[in-house]
Amino acid sequence: MGSALGHSSGTGGFLGLWHSDIRPTLALGLPLAGAQLAQMAINTTDVLMIGRLGAEELAAAVLAFNVYMLIWFFGMGVIQAVIPLAARARGQRAMRDMRRSVRMGFWVVALYCLPMWVVMYFTGDILLALGQDPAVSAMAGDYMRVLQWTLLPALLIMAVRGFLTVMERAQVVLFATIAGAVVNAVLDYVLIFGHFGFPRLELVGAGIASVISSASTFGLLALYAAFHQKLKRYFIFGRIWRPDWPVFFQIVRLGWPIGVTIVAEAALFGASAIMIGWIGTLPLAGHGIALQIASLTFMVPVGLSQAAMTRVGLASGRGDRAGIGRAGWTAFGVTFVFMGCFAVLFWTMPETLVSLYLDLDNPDTEAVLAFGASYLIVAALFQLADGGQIIGVNNLRGLGDTTVPLIYALFGYWVVGISLSLGLGFWAGFDGVGIWIGLAGGLATVAILANFRFYRRESLRLIPE
Repeated sequence: MGSALGHSSGTGGFLGLWHSDIRPTLALGLPLAGAQLAQMAINTTDVLMIGRLGAEELAAAVLAFNVYMLIWFFGMGVIQAVIPLAARARGQRAMRDMRRSVRMGFWVVALYCLPMWVVMYFTGDILLALGQDPAVSAMAGDYMRVLQWTLLPALLIMAVRGFLTVMERAQVVLFATIAGAVVNAVLDYVLIFGHFGFPRLELVGAGIASVISSASTFGLLALYAAFHQKLKRYFIFGRIWRPDWPVFFQIVRLGWPIGVTIVAEAALFGASAIMIGWIGTLPLAGHGIALQIASLTFMVPVGLSQAAMTRVGLASGRGDRAGIGRAGWTAFGVTFVFMGCFAVLFWTMPETLVSLYLDLDNPDTEAVLAFGASYLIVAALFQLADGGQIIGVNNLRGLGDTTVPLIYALFGYWVVGISLSLGLGFWAGFDGVGIWIGLAGGLATVAILANFRFYRRESLRLIPE
């Protein structure tokens, strides 16, 4: 690690590292983290406004949205393969290869959406077959038949976003996502409740708002990519009708393990909610609050990890072996500092943070606060493990290494994480705290394995000759 970062010491060494690696990592990663938070704001707005319609409508929206997110997560993971491919091409100054990878990313999105739209169309029937309430299932099906059209622009956003990230234009991603969040909030208010002379469309209105919001965000990003003076020469929409099957299948080959990894991680947290639900309703409420807080802070390493994947890919394309190490380990160090600060915050004031989500007049508040605070204390360690694993995995993805990290993730999440959660939570009697320790253990396992593999990248021949 020391050789990868260089042997400079003292103030001059730090300033050199600041300008060469720390500052570019922050400049690229923090706007991407902001974009993730803006995306979360869109989802939060939908829940808050739909919740005002009633419990049945909210339940239907939650069920439909969970199905949608599962499908979106996998597609988003596949399309993330555009980033290392485009970054390597840019590092090699191969403009044509970069254009081909982005263009075939659009093809992957389009061909993925076709079968998924069929599945989503029958969401109501699927939920009914899974034993959900018939009225809620029907409502969820009607909502999904509008929401499903969001999938295409939402995944196209990820393809263009990958291009802009590689071109180090993350700020426009942030601004476009914020604009989309504003459009979504306004249209939710107008279409769900029928304000300003519009018809009251309720859940269907929320679906329409999501489609228009995603289409608007994609439109802004596409226009920027197509007409910006320094980007239009890449002509990423040129000859969009022409297939390039070798690149298409390269994206699929690199991307499907990323998609499975993301779904596996999301399923792990879904499983944790089920396990804590076995303990009781109040512990589950505390779990939901603690997980929401941890999810907010996790957006920082998400953005930094995307910056790491991009910068590792660029260095790989240039054949800059030392630059690969600096890019990866700098992202790891910066993430560790951020997550360490959040960990201290969680450790020292958990009750204050959890109480922000509670009605202090509710008779259950004291119990929920106690559960949530105890989970948040464990989340202090959880933060470091979660940040370490996403940086390690994305450093490897920047080198085009996606299959082995998938194996690490499945082992860490589902063998170590679930086993520890069950053992500590139920057999050892630590209840919800034990389940959270188990989650932290699973994430720490992935972090250690992925970062050790990145450390051994030379001997494992992960760097292209």
